[in-house]
Amino acid sequence: IGVFIDEDGVARWRPVEAGTVVHNQVIIRSGLSEGDRPLVERLFVEMKIMVLVCTSTLAWGVNFPAHLVVVKGTEFYDGKQKRYVDMPVTDVLQMMGRAGRPQFDDQGVAVILVHEPKKSFYRKFLYEPFPVESCLQEQLHDHFNAEIVSGTIRHCQDAVDFLSWTYYYRRLTRNPAYYKLDCSAHGGEANPEAVSASLSELVEATVGDLVNAGCVEYVSDDGALMPTTIGRIASFYYLKYTTVALFYAELHDVDDAPTELPDLLRVLTDASEYDELPVRHNEEHVNAQMAEELPWKVDHRLIDSPHTKALLLLQAHFARAPLPMSDYVTDTRSVLDQSIRVLQAMVDVAADGGWLYTALGCMHLTQMVTQGRWLDGPGAQSTLRDLPHVDGKVEAALRKKGVVDLPTLMKAPPATVRGWLSNLLKPRQLSELQSLVASLPAVRLEAAAPQKPSVGGAEASIDVTLTPTNSGHRKMVHAPRFPKPKLGGWWLILGVDDELLALKRVHVGRGPTRASLAFVAPDDGGDHEYELHLVSDSYVGLDQMRPVTVRVAEACD
Repeated sequence: IGVFIDEDGVARWRPVEAGTVVHNQVIIRSGLSEGDRPLVERLFVEMKIMVLVCTSTLAWGVNFPAHLVVVKGTEFYDGKQKRYVDMPVTDVLQMMGRAGRPQFDDQGVAVILVHEPKKSFYRKFLYEPFPVESCLQEQLHDHFNAEIVSGTIRHCQDAVDFLSWTYYYRRLTRNPAYYKLDCSAHGGEANPEAVSASLSELVEATVGDLVNAGCVEYVSDDGALMPTTIGRIASFYYLKYTTVALFYAELHDVDDAPTELPDLLRVLTDASEYDELPVRHNEEHVNAQMAEELPWKVDHRLIDSPHTKALLLLQAHFARAPLPMSDYVTDTRSVLDQSIRVLQAMVDVAADGGWLYTALGCMHLTQMVTQGRWLDGPGAQSTLRDLPHVDGKVEAALRKKGVVDLPTLMKAPPATVRGWLSNLLKPRQLSELQSLVASLPAVRLEAAAPQKPSVGGAEASIDVTLTPTNSGHRKMVHAPRFPKPKLGGWWLILGVDDELLALKRVHVGRGPTRASLAFVAPDDGGDHEYELHLVSDSYVGLDQMRPVTVRVAEACD
C-alpha cells in the first residue's frame, strides 16, 4: 500500500508496486532488493524523495534522520498468537530516534498514532523514566545448561549463587510483583528469606526441566549435577534445550529408513529455533498454495505455524522455485542461516544413539540445504547442473561421452572436456567451468586396520588417510544458492549393518589429513566387515564408502 498525495494536498492510500516512486514524494521501502536499497537511501538524503515509507523492522537499518517521523500504529500481527500484539517499546523508541536532522533542525518531531486506551501509557513512557527489567528468567534453562556444561555450576547451590550475581537478582527485590515473587509468607515484603525461597524454587524447577529433557542428570542425592551428551550438544551449537530434547525423542523413529528425508526435514523444522519465524497476516493462504505445489506434504491443520512455513521454504529452496513475495526471500535466508548448525546437532544426536541411517540422512539433508537441490526423486537433477553454465544441452553432450555426474567429470582430462564443449560454451564460460571443477574437493580415501588382531570387547581403532588429488582444491564451498560463504568439511563414519560405531569431523587441506576412528571390538573372534563412509557436508555426489576388515581375537582370562 502506498501513499499518493493529490493536488489538493490530501493523502490517499492506494495499491502500488514495491519500489515505485510517486511524484518524487513517496517510495515504498519494504520489499526492495539489496541493490535498490542504497539507491533509495541516497535519493532520500539528497531530497529527491521527500517522503519515505518503511516497515518497523527496516527502521533499525535506516542510517539517516528525518525532520518528521510518523509511527502509524503500535501493533503488529503475530502469527503464532493469531492476533495483533503491541510492538516492543524499544522498536517505538528506535523509530522515534530518527526524528531530527542535526545539520538542519534544532528539534525533531515524532508523531505516534495509537489506540486511545493506550495513549496515557505511551505519554507516561515518553515523558517519564522507564525501568529496564531483566528477561533472564525466560532463557534460564539454556543459561543453566551452558554453565553446567562448562563446569561453572556443579550443584544446585551453585545455580543459586550464579543467580545472585545477575541483574535479575538486583531487580527481583526492587520490583517483586513483575517477577511474581511470592511474599505472602514473609509479611508481604521482599526480604532475604522470600528472595532465597524464590530462587531455590526457580532453580529446582529449571534443573528439573533440564533433567526431564535429558540434558542434565543428578549424580548424587545432594543435588550434584552432570551434563549429558545432548546437553553438551545444545551448548556447543547454541541450541535451545527443547530442540535437542526433540531430536533425542524423534530421530530414532526413522532409524531403519535411510531414505525418509521428509521425516528428517520435519524434525529439523520443528526445532525451537524456528519459533520466531514471522507468519504475517493472511500468509496462511500463501502457505496453503505453496503446499499444493511442493512434493512433500505438510499438515494443513498447522498451515499458519512458523514451523510449517520453514518446512515449505526449505522445500522451495530445494526445488529452486520462485517465491511468492520478497518477504519470503528474507525469511528463507533466515531459515538457511539457522539450518546448518541445527543439522550438525542432529548428526551428533544420531551418532550418540548409534543410528547410522539417521546420521547419513541428516548429512544428505545438509548437502541439500547447502546446494539448494533435491538429493533424488522426481525433482532431482544431475549433479552436473550444480556447475555454472551447465544447461540441458551441455549435460546431454557430456552424457554422450559417458560423463553422468561430478566425480566422472572431475576425472576427465581438461583438454578432452574442452574439446567436447568448445562448440557449446564461450571460451570464458568454459574457463570458469573448468576452473570450478578443478577446485572441487577430490579426495583419496585410504584406511588401515590394526595389523595385530584386536581383542574382543576392548577398544580398537582404524587409521584413515585423506589425500587431495587435485591441485586447485579450495576450502570455500561453491554454493551459489546458500546465503553466505561456507567452509567445506567431511564426516568420517564407521558403521556395521545399521549401527554407527564412530564418527569424526575432518577438514582436508592441501596435504594428507590423518584421523583415527576408535570403537569397541566385538566379543566374537574372527574377521569382521565394517563400512567406512566419507560424506561431504556441502556437495552432493562426492561421498565415498570403503569396506574395512578387522580381525578380532577372542578375549581370554
